[in-house]
Amino acid sequence: MNRKNLIISTLLLVFVCCLSVDVAAQTKKTREQLEREKAEVQERLREFDKILKQTTAIKKNSIGELNAVTRKVQTQSRLVNTLDREIKLLDQEIQQTESKIKKLKQELIDLKAEYARMIYNTSKLNRGLSIVSFVFSSGSFNQLYMRLKYLKQYTDNRKQQAEQIQAVSVQLAEEQVSLDQKRAEKEKVLEEERLEKLALDKARQEQQGIVNNLSKKEKEIQKQIAATKKQQDQLNRMIKQVIEEEIRLAEAAAKKSNSNTTKSAGSSMPMTPEVAALSSSFAGNKGRLPWPVETGFIAQGFGTYPHPTLKGITMDSDGLDIRTQPNSNVRSVFDGTVTKITTMPGFGGTVIIKHGEYYTMYSKLKTISVKSGQSVKAKDVIGQVATGPDGQAEVHFQTWKGLNVMDPATWITSK
Repeated sequence: MNRKNLIISTLLLVFVCCLSVDVAAQTKKTREQLEREKAEVQERLREFDKILKQTTAIKKNSIGELNAVTRKVQTQSRLVNTLDREIKLLDQEIQQTESKIKKLKQELIDLKAEYARMIYNTSKLNRGLSIVSFVFSSGSFNQLYMRLKYLKQYTDNRKQQAEQIQAVSVQLAEEQVSLDQKRAEKEKVLEEERLEKLALDKARQEQQGIVNNLSKKEKEIQKQIAATKKQQDQLNRMIKQVIEEEIRLAEAAAKKSNSNTTKSAGSSMPMTPEVAALSSSFAGNKGRLPWPVETGFIAQGFGTYPHPTLKGITMDSDGLDIRTQPNSNVRSVFDGTVTKITTMPGFGGTVIIKHGEYYTMYSKLKTISVKSGQSVKAKDVIGQVATGPDGQAEVHFQTWKGLNVMDPATWITSK
């Protein structure tokens, strides 16, 4: 009976330990993911603060400033949500640890009770005889052998039971320390969340203040929208003319040399095997291309979107406006050849780089450090970003496949 109870207790403890290890491993994986996400969001917020502080002295409630603050609010909200998830996970870990401690305490009680029964039952079986008397009072050699065997089993079982009690006691102490650590960690994260919520409220107040001020400048803003639209159309016409000329030259070269060229789906540009290989490599890196600036955030995205302050008014963008630090280097996002260098109204210095049948365009540069026809590698510096009259340093970035414009955000790495 004693042996059976010991085996059952041992198997139960092993099961609890195995289950705990599996849950702990899964929880650790989730915690590591949360920690990585929190670190990434905090790094993004540090970038926001550094960039926004550089224009604090001269910012004047512009749409660009509103876009920047709105992005900051979104990122700050993401951090608060991440901290909230971390708190919930800590609550789950605390509950699991408390449940484990409760089971271990009961297991310790059962083991000690079983240990006491073993000693009591042995005492009853020996009828008060000492161990020596019990052995040497045997009526035969066979009985002597059996009594010695019994004593050995009793000693082994009692030793195992004592070791089991010790093991559970140690594990119980470790779990109690772990519980105290998790409770302290939860308090720390709760305080961190409280401070980040205050920062979020402050950012939202700033955002609303800019919205209120801009709402009073409706006519001025409408003029700005019309001017920006006109400049965007001029820029797009220029890009299309460049690409059309590239296609014309490629077709002429293919006819003249009677070379082996191909055309990919959705493209009218004939490509040599070398050009096709470069195009394929560019396409294969979708979502993994480096940013055209080392640090920064997307102040304005691609596509059609409602105006942030004027109801019923929409705005269009064929690229990304990436806010960065003044005088930041602008870099090529992939290997290619500089096809066009020009200056455009509202967009300043502009560079177009060809990557096979793909093109990337970089505008709002104050200086350009490459020449037309020059080969460049990924992350090669092609110029420096310009700083506008409102103190905002932005690069306008576009991606094209032939004559079709694409969303650049789907091509660069996510942040």
